[in-house]
Formats: sequence, structure tokens, C-alpha cells
Amino acid sequence: MTTLSPENSISARRSASFILVKRKPPIDKTEWDGFFDENGHLAKSRDFICVNILERGLHPLVRTEAWKFLTGYYSWQSSQDERLTVDSTRRKNYEALCQMYEKIQPLLENLHRNFIETRNNIEYQQGFHEMVMLFQLMVEHDHETFWLFQFFLQKTEHSCVINIGVGKNLDMLNNLINFLDPMFAEHLKGKGTGAVQSLFPWFCLCFQRAFKSFDDVWRLWEVLLTGKPCRNFQVLVAYSLLQMVRGQVLQESMTGDAILLACNNLIDLDADELISAACLVYAELIQKDVPQPLQDFFL
Repeated sequence: MTTLSPENSISARRSASFILVKRKPPIDKTEWDGFFDENGHLAKSRDFICVNILERGLHPLVRTEAWKFLTGYYSWQSSQDERLTVDSTRRKNYEALCQMYEKIQPLLENLHRNFIETRNNIEYQQGFHEMVMLFQLMVEHDHETFWLFQFFLQKTEHSCVINIGVGKNLDMLNNLINFLDPMFAEHLKGKGTGAVQSLFPWFCLCFQRAFKSFDDVWRLWEVLLTGKPCRNFQVLVAYSLLQMVRGQVLQESMTGDAILLACNNLIDLDADELISAACLVYAELIQKDVPQPLQDFFL
């Protein structure tokens, strides 16, 4: 085990501090435009912008452009002219991919009798269709939806992909509960067995169904894209959600199925409150002698 650095401790306390005071207004169009110089280069550092997004969020009028930087669709070092070129290139590449798919689709259908059904099942079982819908609502063009969603998955380390990140998230959630809340962990290992592993929809949908509005979903997702206050922040979010039902679970000595039902009833939540709670968990975590697996996962 290794104690985390004082610099990380200060960073975490700052990340959590915005819950103690009234949150500043989100970054609006005027402020966002002021981040750029006359050539369209960002005059503010990436870290400055990401910390402000964590603490304040983005106004809907700047969200689309800001997300293009956060996902890597645009380079943080790009000029306005370079971004226009990127937009054109990404549109052409998307159109080329669509044309390629149209050409090979008949072949795939001939080779694999259930190709269409299997393709649709993969999308709907994973839940990507629900996530993609929010990208479609945010941007104007299909090529923007495609690339932003692809880059979102990459930037969040495919944490919402069943066979890649979801299992790892669930394992680390278990490790986090064992470390921070041994009493709760004992209950989950006994009478509440299987409850944590059944929470995979939280990660598959990136908590989409827990919030009261699409704005709240976008608010959490853009925090995940900043990488602030740490990597894999989604697991701290899941831990914070579990803490909301902890008292009821222990008081009523709930079984795994009852715990899952209580978790599924966590809806209409406020994103800022949940982000604040997760930041406090991070601040608590790094004050402790953290096991190496948790350090490697969050830092």
C-alpha cells in the first residue's frame, strides 16, 4: 500500500469544495468564446477548462463545441481553420464508412442468416441505442453523432461496454466497498450476495436512467470526459448511489433482490448533488492508505 501524494489530496479537496458553497453558473457562450484568441486557439489550459467544467458545468449553447474538445474530436491545440478542416474530414470519413457498409451488408446477410436480428440484439441489449439518442439530441449531423459517440467510448475507457469495462467497474466497486465500508461489504457478501453484480445496467447506460432530465445526464457525462477529479469516476458515482440505500439495506437486512429493487428506484436524481457526493468519496479515499489496485484504477 502507498499513501497518495499531498498534491492529489489538495486536488480532491478542491474538487469536492464546490458542494460547500452555491455552485457558480455554468460556462456560457460569452465566457466560452473568451477562452479563444483571435485565431481560434484556446488561450486557457485544458486543465483550467476541465476543472471549471467539473465545478460548474456547461451551458447548453456551448456543450456541443466543448464536447468536441473533451472527446478528442477536436485537438486542444487546434485553430478555427483547422477545426473546419477536421469537420469536413470527419464528415467525408463517415460517409465513406456508410458506403462501405451498404456494399458489404448484402454479403453479411447471405453469409449469416440471422445477421440483421443479431446486429439489432447486440445494440438493444447493450443499451447503446439509448445513449446514442442523447448524442443525436445534442448535435445536428449524423457524422457528429457517430464520431462523438465513438470518441466518448474511447475517452471513458469503454467503461460502459459489457465485455470490456463493465465487469472491471463492478469488480472495483466491490473493492471500494470493502475498503471504505467494511460493514456494508459484509452484508453484501452474505444476505445481499449478488446485488453489486446485478448493478451492471448503471454502467451499461452510464447512469442515464437515474436522472430527472437529459441535462443531468449530459452534466455527468461531461464530467466523466474531463477525467476530473480522477480516472474511472463512474465507480465513485456508483458507490455514492449505493450509499443512498445503505441505511435502508442494513436496517431491513435486505436480500440481493431487494437491494437491486431499491437501487432501481433511485430515479429523478440531481446530477450536481451526485457529482458532489462522488467527489467527497474521492476526497475521503485519498486520505487513506489506499491499496495498489484502487490506486492504479483511479489515478
